[in-house]
Amino acid sequence: MPLTDRQVRAAKAPGVLIDGKGLRLKITANARSGELRKNWIWRGKVDGGPVREIGLGGTHDVSLEAARKRAYALREQARVGIDPLTARQTERAQKAAEAARAMSFRDCAERYIEAHETSWKNAKHRQQWTNTLAQYCFPAFGDVAVSDVDQGMVMLVLEPLWAERTETASRLRGRIEAVLDWASVRGLRSGSNPARWRGHLDKLLPKRSKVQRVQHHPALPYDELPTFMATLREAEGLAARALEFCILTATRSSETLEARWDEIDLDKRVWTIPDERMKAGRAHRVPLSADAVKLLRSLKPSKGKAREYVFEGAKPGRPLSNMSMLQVLRRMKRTDVVTHGFRSTFRDWCAERTRYPREVAEAALAHVNADKVEAAYRRSDLFDRRRELMAQWATYCSSPPASSKVVPIRKRKD
Repeated sequence: MPLTDRQVRAAKAPGVLIDGKGLRLKITANARSGELRKNWIWRGKVDGGPVREIGLGGTHDVSLEAARKRAYALREQARVGIDPLTARQTERAQKAAEAARAMSFRDCAERYIEAHETSWKNAKHRQQWTNTLAQYCFPAFGDVAVSDVDQGMVMLVLEPLWAERTETASRLRGRIEAVLDWASVRGLRSGSNPARWRGHLDKLLPKRSKVQRVQHHPALPYDELPTFMATLREAEGLAARALEFCILTATRSSETLEARWDEIDLDKRVWTIPDERMKAGRAHRVPLSADAVKLLRSLKPSKGKAREYVFEGAKPGRPLSNMSMLQVLRRMKRTDVVTHGFRSTFRDWCAERTRYPREVAEAALAHVNADKVEAAYRRSDLFDRRRELMAQWATYCSSPPASSKVVPIRKRKD
């Protein structure tokens, strides 16, 4: 006999109650709590094939009448030769695909960042990725399905920036392209990438070199450096010593501030910066002049007071902030220069006051050789030549302001 609503509610013992025409009520008890679970199941065959059991939901969601309607629909499928289980799996797959294709550009961008952020060099790079997309793309088409993002939307955010903030716009374009490529590989969109440059946006936007204004970092003229260094050495504080070390080594601000004691060999007078902290992504050996070694020895902690960073900030285990050296310049009333500009000062001095080849100076600055063919053949990092150069640079930094003669290159002893 068919079940009644009262029988369904009153059923307390684990087992199976049959309503008929393939519809059953399966009752199970939780092994720990003993709580009963009542679920509707349809059981049947298609053209003599294997028995199929398909769940129709629990009694708390599906009434007896609703379960009978669902069972009837499955019987009709089986009657015309459609496997209800296969049909259900296909339907679920289609719904999942439709839901995936409806993923917004914002969702895809967040998934892309999550998948790739561990391969990025530093937290600042990850933050820039998130910030540029959130500032420019999300307000325009962040909530649009990634499959619907087109050329018009991409141009909507790029075109206003291209002339005035070309570098930002170029990076933003590359990030949009990467997110859309990720979505294409995941099957969330089809067709060409509307953010692609070559053969696409290069037909709509001028080349960066035609519109980008080159902005050089304000730099100190090299003939003013000896006077500046004398003043700097009178300044107190760890940030002042960091700036002095940064100038002596001609390194970048982040490379100096994040210098660790385990990277430095004072006896061999060499500082090895690991690849993950270098802009070019490869380790860089920095020869330390006598002045640089003297400065480091004055800062080296005594035994029992281990410190990870050479220029440790107020917070233990963290370096000085990237604003610390700029604040030193402000206290010195030198608002006309920035820390990075001292690398230009060094480069100008190399060109004007020494006879060292260009490649030696470029290697000292850890610049990547733009000529790939030449770079492929140049395996040496010119360390010995750079040691001589940095020694002469330190001498110049400590020289009287009137010193302006050409620094002769030392003859190497064979």
